Amino acid sequence: MKPARTCQPCTGCCDGWVQMMIEGVAVYPGHPCPHSTGRGCDDYEHRPVDPCVTFNCGWILEGSPLPDWMKPNQARVIVLFSKLQWRGLPVDLAVPTGKRIPPRALNWLKRFAEDRMRPLIYTEQIVKDGAFQKQQLLHAFGPPAFQAEAARWQEQGIDLW
Repeated sequence: MKPARTCQPCTGCCDGWVQMMIEGVAVYPGHPCPHSTGRGCDDYEHRPVDPCVTFNCGWILEGSPLPDWMKPNQARVIVLFSKLQWRGLPVDLAVPTGKRIPPRALNWLKRFAEDRMRPLIYTEQIVKDGAFQKQQLLHAFGPPAFQAEAARWQEQGIDLW
């Protein structure tokens, strides 16, 4: 039996790559959680239930299909499984911990999506004047109808997660 995976020393979700609100503070690329030390949380025992305790990093989930090398601080991507549904299919989300998902990780995610018929949305960070922006570019991978619908969602400003 494999031992349970642990977050440390990864702090990708706390570092703002996954956008969230922590105690009224916006966390997004370039603006990490005020409790992040860069190695963990300075108030882990009292962290908020939502989003911290309930956050489901795909790498740490029990039985995760992600290989060991896909730990976010190594592969530079955070994967969130079944973040939404499209025509009864689970849609996965992948967010880079940097400007974009490295090719090795993105190729693995696309093969996984194809093999399991799971559409994928992945993002790319926008950098303007050397600073990460809150807005991200969205890319859809999957059937052409899914790609078209995801483009419509984005045009309409619909939150996808």
